[in-house]
Amino acid sequence: MKKADLKSLDLAALWRGLTRPDPAGHDRVVPPTGFTAQLTVFSAGAMAFLAVFALALALATGRLAERWSSELAQTVTVRVSAPEDQIDRQTATVMEVLKTTPGIAEARQLPGDEVEKLLEPWFGPDIPVEALPVPRLIEVTEAAEGFDAEALRLRLQGEAPGAVLDDHTRWREPLVSAANRLRVLGLVSLLLIAAASAAMITLAAKAAMAANGQVIRVLRLIGARDITIATAFVRRFTRRAATGAAGGTVLGMAAVWALPSVDQAGGFLTGLGFQGWGWLWPLLIPALAAAIGFAATRWAALKILREVR
Repeated sequence: MKKADLKSLDLAALWRGLTRPDPAGHDRVVPPTGFTAQLTVFSAGAMAFLAVFALALALATGRLAERWSSELAQTVTVRVSAPEDQIDRQTATVMEVLKTTPGIAEARQLPGDEVEKLLEPWFGPDIPVEALPVPRLIEVTEAAEGFDAEALRLRLQGEAPGAVLDDHTRWREPLVSAANRLRVLGLVSLLLIAAASAAMITLAAKAAMAANGQVIRVLRLIGARDITIATAFVRRFTRRAATGAAGGTVLGMAAVWALPSVDQAGGFLTGLGFQGWGWLWPLLIPALAAAIGFAATRWAALKILREVR
């Protein structure tokens, strides 16, 4: 392969050959069937299917982290644990303290049925809350300006010794951190899927070109330029990658859509899936797969055409 031909084998020339029709039938240089075609389509489809789930995981955990961070940061809980003859009086005292504390928008004592729902995952339905030593729970909503949590703790210790202020920091931060790490894991998975797709397409393209080494030599003898040969391989493998990825994306989106909702799953899946405009993100996967196929096949063509004499 001459240096001039190597210089002409650039992205612009390959892209023009990829997007223009092929009336001369140059694509017939690439075998239309066989294991390379099947491998390219299958690997692109499988990787696109996995990419849909990785993208869904990244988006869902991102929403989860934002929801936990915003909602739990604005609410705190006061637990009142005291002897039976004092718990009503201390609960009333705590309510008065909260009403007169600057920065608190609302204080509400949770009724028995709501406490029962909170305990249901651990104790099952129909819990006799009144027969259990369950503390009184008061939900506090923080105002925009916020309040002094340490000063409120000291005041509660003096006026209601059985009251404990819980601002959820102890368990909110690990949950948000875990959700953010899951989002990073989803993004890293997308990168690994792209790398694996590029490797598979490169191997398939190199195998196809190596198997047609004799055809490439004959084409050179009759005057075919290396850019024409490379364009034929790039065009065919890019289309195979895009076709396989489109099928895998459709199957992946259908599988995500078929997942149970948060209510049906009991909150376990935490809304894994796409919401609203988020359903448009997976549509980029076939385009990205085509770009990966384009780059991988171009690299393989450069390498093989240098070796075939």
